[in-house]
Parts: sequence; C-alpha cells; structure tokens
Amino acid sequence: MDQADVVIVGAGHGGAQCAIALRQGGFTGSVVMIGREPEPPYERPPLSKEYFAREKTFDRLYIRPPAFWEEKDVHLHLNTEVTAVDPAAKQVTLSNGKTLGYGKLVWATGGDPRRLSCPGSDLAGLHPVRTRADCDQLMGEIDGGVKNIVVIGGGYIGLEAAAVLTKLGCNVTLLEALPRVLARVAGEELSAFYEKEHRDHGVDLRTGVAVEGLVGEGRVNGVKLADGTVLPADAVIVGIGIVPAVGALIAAGASGGNGVDIDEYCRTSLPDVYAIGDCAAFAVEYAAGTVMRVESVQNANDQATCVAKAILGDEKPYKAFPWFWSNQYDLRLQTAGLSVGFDQTVLRGNPDDRSFSVVYLKGGKVIALDCVNMVKDYVQGRKLVEAGASPDLAQLADASVPLKELL
Repeated sequence: MDQADVVIVGAGHGGAQCAIALRQGGFTGSVVMIGREPEPPYERPPLSKEYFAREKTFDRLYIRPPAFWEEKDVHLHLNTEVTAVDPAAKQVTLSNGKTLGYGKLVWATGGDPRRLSCPGSDLAGLHPVRTRADCDQLMGEIDGGVKNIVVIGGGYIGLEAAAVLTKLGCNVTLLEALPRVLARVAGEELSAFYEKEHRDHGVDLRTGVAVEGLVGEGRVNGVKLADGTVLPADAVIVGIGIVPAVGALIAAGASGGNGVDIDEYCRTSLPDVYAIGDCAAFAVEYAAGTVMRVESVQNANDQATCVAKAILGDEKPYKAFPWFWSNQYDLRLQTAGLSVGFDQTVLRGNPDDRSFSVVYLKGGKVIALDCVNMVKDYVQGRKLVEAGASPDLAQLADASVPLKELL
C-alpha cells in the first residue's frame, strides 16, 4: 500500500483509539497506523506500575488483542518511524525509505524521554521508563542482581518507579532538583504527603539537589551531586519528563514550540493534518485557556475520538474533562481538573489517615482536586470543577460534608 485515506502516526493510546473510533463510526476507507515499537498498541500507565511490579504480564496490556487490527482492516506498520512530512504532496517518508500518501494525517507520536545532559550521561545502566523495552531491560538487570538504584526526577513516573523498586527489595534513592516532589503539578500538601510516604517505605528521598554527573567505566556505578557527594548506583532511572516527538511536523512547517499547536478541533496549521495526545499543545478550557500539553491517557483518547468524528463529518470542538491517576504502594491518587494557576488550597481530611483530598481554587472557584483514597470526593468533586462552583470554604474543608451538597 502506497496510499491510505487515513494515516495515523503513533501506535499508543491516541493512535489506537483514533483507529478504533473510525471503524466504530462506520469509516470504510483505508487506515494505516505507523508505530516505531515492534508491539501492536498497548497500555502505557501499567509499565511503571503493574507490569514493572510483575503483577501483570504483557499480554494483558494490549489495548486490543493483536488479531483485532487485522479484523478491522487497520494496517499496522511496526518498527517504523516517519522521518519527513510533505504537506503539499500529502505524503510521509518512512524510516525504510518508502513514501506513503494520505488523505488525512493524524499525528499521535507522544514524546521521547528527556535525557540527562551532564557528564556520564552516555554510560550504560541509565533507564527511562517509557516503553516495554525500557522496562524489560531494567527488570532483567534487577533479576541479575542490581540492588542500588537512583531515581532522578520526583514526578509521577519517578515516584511510581521508586514505589515498585522498593517493593522488589531494591535500595532506592530518589533525587528531585526542585524543593519538593510533584512541584509542577500539585500543591505543597500533596508533595509533603508523598515525600513522607516514600521515606516511611525506605526510600532515601532528597529534594533541592542537583546532579553534577554520573560516574563509572563503561557502566554507571555512582551519581555525583553538586555538593560532591557520590551516591552508589548499580542503575539509574531518569524520569525528568518528555520531549514532544514533533520534529518532522515542525520541519514541514507546522506551528509549534513545546509540541505542535492545534486548534479546538485538533487541527494543526498544515492542511488535513491533526495532532493528538502528549505531543499536542492547545488552549485548555479547564486551565483558563492556557496553551499547554496535557499528558494523560484521557486526553489522548478523547482527542482521538474528536478527530475520528471530524473525519467522519461530525466536527465538534474538543472540550473533554481532564482527569489523571497514580498508584503508589497502597495509595490511589485520582485527580480531577487542572490546578494550573491556583491561588488557594483547602485540605479535606487528615493526611496522617492516608485518606484525604486537596481542593484547588482560583478566585474562589474550584478548579481541581487531588484525592488520595477518597473516591467519593473525586466523583463528586469533578462536578464542582465542571460547574465552576464557589463553595463555602468552611464546609469545603469539612470532610464529613459530601461535596455534592456544595453545588
């Protein structure tokens, strides 16, 4: 096949959902999905959770059984990347040198793990946690006797990895350059809670520390901090964010900076080219119109459905509600909304009980909630966010008052 009605670049959550939604919507044209990994589409969040902890085998991570794609006449080009886009000719160039024409192009590439730039960053033993291959390699090293592991980055990926590694019996040190973990996505209450949890579970968690370099001969055996301290490290996990994989689109003339820019219909500035998921930057309704990328399965899936409907002739603006989750130890964190620009927080419950919520407000209105082992707050609180509610703060802080009564 050298031409397809719809070409989807990226075989993650967004790419898979777009193909599924097209077929479910009755699309009968040709669909090609291009993925650079050898596996058909699979779920990413369990990689740093259940899969890493050996609680789920990989075959349970498939978004659909491998045979599904052939049954739905979705052609998979795996182990393949798009190296160039020609919007005038409406074709993409593949890593095998071939070209593929498209009627509509959907860019769903996500991002590449951000890499360290310090001395020693080319040593063996450094691991991102982004793909199955990443996890398999690290799991193999642990099975081979690796015990001392340094995690660089105190975001959700780093914290989830630290929780699993501790459970596997490793000696874990977690380093965060900012004064607290989760500093970019959560308030101080949640940061303090997770710092205490990890330390109580034996993680040597250090904040406000800078990594000067990695040491070792061929393979890492230590992490050198700016104060001269060298931490022993048989392996290092690097969880410092992603770089949106949009180089080919930007080179083709698409507008973008931190990702590729899309409008309210997920369209890029190139004709007949859409972008969805982690690589797409847009004006987020639930963040007062702030242009940003939203890295979540929910966003990727909902934008994919939005694009599929547009291709099917039912074009509507993207307005999905943002939500997230994280599993660490026996803690289930559920987040509703986006806390971007919050100017006040209200704590519901007691963190010492390991069941509480942090409510984020801006100008007196509820804009987001972080709920730890508080499912009712999460379910009812998202309605406060959707309504832009301005509840009484004393009642909001009273965990015995159901949030649904504050609408």
